[in-house]
Amino acid sequence: MTVQEIMTYLEAHGNEGIKKILVKHGVKEPFFGVKVEHLKPIQKKIKKDYQLAKDLYATGNADAMYLAGLIADDEQMSKADLQNWIGQATSQNIIEYTVPWVATGGKHGFELALEWIDSSDEGIVAAGWSTLANWVSHQPDSELDIPSLKSLMQRVVKTIHSSPNRVRYTMNTFIICVGSYVASLNAEAIQAAKDIGPVMVDKGGTACKTPDAAEYIAKAISKGTLGKKKKDVKC
Repeated sequence: MTVQEIMTYLEAHGNEGIKKILVKHGVKEPFFGVKVEHLKPIQKKIKKDYQLAKDLYATGNADAMYLAGLIADDEQMSKADLQNWIGQATSQNIIEYTVPWVATGGKHGFELALEWIDSSDEGIVAAGWSTLANWVSHQPDSELDIPSLKSLMQRVVKTIHSSPNRVRYTMNTFIICVGSYVASLNAEAIQAAKDIGPVMVDKGGTACKTPDAAEYIAKAISKGTLGKKKKDVKC
């Protein structure tokens, strides 16, 4: 499929009701309001296409950018590609999901995440913590930098309540993922969650709630999934 064919398909499957909901969740124009279920057939047909993904992302349309993340050949994505993607991202779902997913599937995720969390831009910092959360949920423990993760958790404990809104949310998610997917750090993550306490995040009038990190980690233990990694972070 070509970019134009895909854009025509996306426009045909746009929904004004979905648009209104997505706007409340931080998705910004231009976009058509396409449900993920309508993106999946294209993803299934294309599977992976490095150049097509980049061309779709370059349209600046949030629906196309989300689809680009689903079909991206993560391992081919260079650091420059990923820096370009995070630089162009304005919608919350692209910042906190699409770009981190693709970064996690490639070779540069951890390195870039550490760079991004030191940015002065709230969105880029949020992308960095989201990438770290996805990284620990996907990478084998043997490939994780455990001392760095310990240090990062302490950084969250010390700075989360003074951090920008979406950074607080993604920091909280990082603690949850460390505690749920890295068994050797489970106890430390639980303690970090307790030290942090409730995390207040403005959800823009939506019904979404900020997860209680300690409770979510406890669920992983009770379900017997502690340390069980995700095969794929994209959805």
